Amino acid sequence: MKTVSRILASILIVAFGTQALAYDPQVDGKKHPRRKEVINRAQNEKGKNNAAAANGQITQQQANKLNRQDNRIERQEQRQAARNGGTITKAEQRRDNREENRVNRERNQMEKQDAANGKTSGN
Repeated sequence: MKTVSRILASILIVAFGTQALAYDPQVDGKKHPRRKEVINRAQNEKGKNNAAAANGQITQQQANKLNRQDNRIERQEQRQAARNGGTITKAEQRRDNREENRVNRERNQMEKQDAANGKTSGN
């Protein structure tokens, strides 16, 4: 009877041990909805910054500044995920989104100021 229980215990340890080894929170966590939303948002914002610079709505230097801010938000999200086992909390997601909103408003302000002043990347 003791041998049967030892065998069952060994099987359970092996079964659950291999599943634990197969799980990588850094890889699987990027699929988490909150994390995925923050990552995609930062990448979309960088695309908008570059498009605004290409269209002459803001200068390339302004786009570079905005992209650095978006990169900082992405790095911050990665640090948060590393602390939380591959995901981020709702509070962290809200904070990251507030920061992206600020960068977005800053780009819109730059576009308005440059349009009012007649500045473009070609001038």
